[in-house]
Amino acid sequence: MADLLARLVARRQDLYAELSRTGDFRRGTLTIVYRRCGKPSCRCRQPGQAGHGPQHLLTTRVAGRGRSRSVHPGAELRRVSAQIDNHRRFRTLVRELVEVNERICEARLQLHRP
Repeated sequence: MADLLARLVARRQDLYAELSRTGDFRRGTLTIVYRRCGKPSCRCRQPGQAGHGPQHLLTTRVAGRGRSRSVHPGAELRRVSAQIDNHRRFRTLVRELVEVNERICEARLQLHRP
């Protein structure tokens, strides 16, 4: 049991180290949209036309309300996409950290039982 506890504590330390290397992150999703403008004679109104775009939108929820903003293609889009990926990685690490901590708590209870 002591060997298991030592491995779990080492894994927890590894997870803390990984968390510290996560980098910038943000919640949200990126979507691609095509929009139609209000001009009746515009090409976007023609049958079979997708509309103006593609436009990349970052969508998040803040205080229960949806928020969207445009993200420019190129460097900004790559940065935002990486930040969203980092958030997914952060959530995965936190989930695993909680599981490891729970196992550590159980192992310590087992070690100190009379």
